[in-house]
Amino acid sequence: MAALNLKPAADCQYDLLSLGEIMLRLDPGEGRIRTARHFRVWEGGGEYNVARGLRRCFGLRTAVATAFADNEVGRLLEDFILQGGVGTEFIRWMPFDGVGRETRNGLNFTERGFGVRGAVGVSDRGRSAASQLRAGDFDWDHLFGKLGVRWLHTGGIFAALSETTPGLVIEAVTKAQQYGTRVSYDLNYRPSLWQAIGGLARAREVNREIARFVDVMIGNEEDFTACLGFPVEGVDAQMLHLDVAAFQRMIQTAVREFPNFKATATTLRVAKTATVNDWAAIAWMEGRFYESRRYPDLEILDRVGGGDSFASGFIYGLMTTGDPQQAVDYGAAHGALAMTTPGDTSMVSREEVEKLMKGGSARVQR
Repeated sequence: MAALNLKPAADCQYDLLSLGEIMLRLDPGEGRIRTARHFRVWEGGGEYNVARGLRRCFGLRTAVATAFADNEVGRLLEDFILQGGVGTEFIRWMPFDGVGRETRNGLNFTERGFGVRGAVGVSDRGRSAASQLRAGDFDWDHLFGKLGVRWLHTGGIFAALSETTPGLVIEAVTKAQQYGTRVSYDLNYRPSLWQAIGGLARAREVNREIARFVDVMIGNEEDFTACLGFPVEGVDAQMLHLDVAAFQRMIQTAVREFPNFKATATTLRVAKTATVNDWAAIAWMEGRFYESRRYPDLEILDRVGGGDSFASGFIYGLMTTGDPQQAVDYGAAHGALAMTTPGDTSMVSREEVEKLMKGGSARVQR
């Protein structure tokens, strides 16, 4: 574990803190958003999903730093977070004006897709409370210094929410490093989020600045190319076929430019249909690459959150074993299982993850 040099658990109140937006997901089930007459409701957010997976599946102590408009929808989101066991002490509650002109809570309409019909997501998050967060809104000296946090996780979705959130992310990762808190970052490039605040050029400027303070960088080939400026040779326009050797060469270039990266990881997904994917993952650490067990023709119920569940499993493996092979196997297995249930967040146990890692079958358990 020398590469990461984690703070002792006994010295910290939290194993991991996530910084990001949490939205209310409205899920039409097997139907379509455009024709739905009822929605099932979940909570979700790229950064939060990692904290929840680490708490609910793996039993670590986690919390989230975010903001909500103080109304019934915000309190519903808080209730979801409490059900997941994630700490709510660092939620900032913003006054609600009764309409949502100034501050509101983000909504995410997401349909799962099936067969040849791909998943569809429609975000409604303008002027959300979390998008108005800025540097100075959290007391990082208290959090990282007095209370103690072993690991901070945040990502490119939150950094892209507004003109103020990048400054908060940079402040958070800088302070985390000052106190010896390890930092992971999921690049999660979303062109639609960046287009109104400077586009690709701004995305690359912000993410390259954040990257200087990251220990564990997570992202796929598109993320590394768009956010950090490292192209992958031979990737087709639809991102359907990835030459793993070309990706490895790109990672080697990235870690030379950012020697602070102690580990990197990505999922390897080929979406044959919305409900059948080839699934695996690859990680780099201490000069070597590690591939997970492969899951060909994996049957998918709901792909949303699969990458976040990979990230939480990968982080759990690094935190508890220090073995990158174990970590990438934890991540791939957790992500695979998470996509067999609805909603953004994992519903599985550590025992189920470890059984799948060992090649366990789906035979009925009695």
